[in-house]
Amino acid sequence: MERKHPYKPTVPFKVAGGDNLNDVLTKMRNVSFQGRSLAIALNIWERALNRGARIFLGLSGAMVPAGMRKILVHLIRYNLIHCIVTTGANVFHDLHESLGYDHFLGSPHVDDVKLRRERYDRMYDTLADDREFMKVDHFVMDVIEKMDLEAGPYTTPEFFRILGEATAGAEKKRGFLVEAHEQGVPVFCPAIGDSSIGIAAAVLASEKPEKKILFDVVGELQELTRLVCEAEETGVIFIGGGTPKNYTQQTEILAEMLKKPVSGHRYCIQFTQDAPHWGGLSGCTFEESTSWGKIHEEADKVTVYVDATIALPIVVTALTQRLRIETSDDDY
Repeated sequence: MERKHPYKPTVPFKVAGGDNLNDVLTKMRNVSFQGRSLAIALNIWERALNRGARIFLGLSGAMVPAGMRKILVHLIRYNLIHCIVTTGANVFHDLHESLGYDHFLGSPHVDDVKLRRERYDRMYDTLADDREFMKVDHFVMDVIEKMDLEAGPYTTPEFFRILGEATAGAEKKRGFLVEAHEQGVPVFCPAIGDSSIGIAAAVLASEKPEKKILFDVVGELQELTRLVCEAEETGVIFIGGGTPKNYTQQTEILAEMLKKPVSGHRYCIQFTQDAPHWGGLSGCTFEESTSWGKIHEEADKVTVYVDATIALPIVVTALTQRLRIETSDDDY
C-alpha cells in the first residue's frame, strides 16, 4: 500500500533565463534551508504591507558603507517601511555620501598600519578617507551650533529632522536621512553617542560648553512606543541585531506596562549571521522574543541566516517586482 505523506514535497529549482527575482524567490519557496527562508521573508514582507501594518526597520552593521544606501532610500520612497531604528554610524555614513564623499573598495588583506598613516579607515573590505570623515564631523557640529539648544532636550527623531533638513540644502547625492525627512519617516537612534555624530557633539560641547546638545532618551522611547500602540498591526525587519533590535522590540513591554492593548509584533523578519546558542541578542530567535511578549504568539516570522548585503538587494528587488512598483531612474 502506497504511503500517504502529510508533507509537501520539495520542488527542485529549475533555471529559467527569463525569470526575474520575484520569479526566482517564488520558486525558492519550495526548496530548503536558507533559500526557503529568504522566500518566506519576501512573503511575510508582502503580507505585512497588504495588511496595512506599520513596519519598523532595525538597522545595524555598516550597511551604508557596504553599498545599501540607495536601497534604504527606495524603502522609504515607496512606503515599504514606515520607521527606522538605527545606529548612529549608519546615519553618519549616510551623511558622508550625501555630502558628496565616497566609500571605497578595499580588501581585508591589507597593511592596516599603512592605512592609518595614509588616514584611511577600514571596515572589512571597505575604506573611507578619515580626513573627509572629519569634514562631516564639522558639518554636524555646524548644524548643532545653529540649533536652539535651549528648546531641548531633543529626541533623536527631532534632531534628525533638523539634520535632514540641513543636509537637504547641501546634498550632492540622495541619502536615506534626507528622504526620511521629506517623506515624514521618523528615524530613531537609541545609542547616538556611540557614533561619529556623538563624537562631533562632544567636541563641540568641549570647545563651546554653551553648545552642548541634550537628548531626551526617555521621550523618544515614549514616542516610538506611541507609534507601535497607534498601529493596528506592526511588523519588524531587523538587519543584524544589537541596540536597534531590542529597542524596537521592547516597545511592546513598555506598552503592556502602560496597560495599552498590544500583543506583540505580528510580522517579523530577521537577516542575521549570528547563531542563537551564544545567548546574544543579535542571534536570538523570534521564538525567544515571544517569551518576553515582544512578538505576537501567532506571528508570521522567519530568521534568515545570511549576510544582509546578499539578502537586501534580492528581497527588495523581488518585492518591488511583486508589488509592480514603477521606479524612477533618477540618481537617488
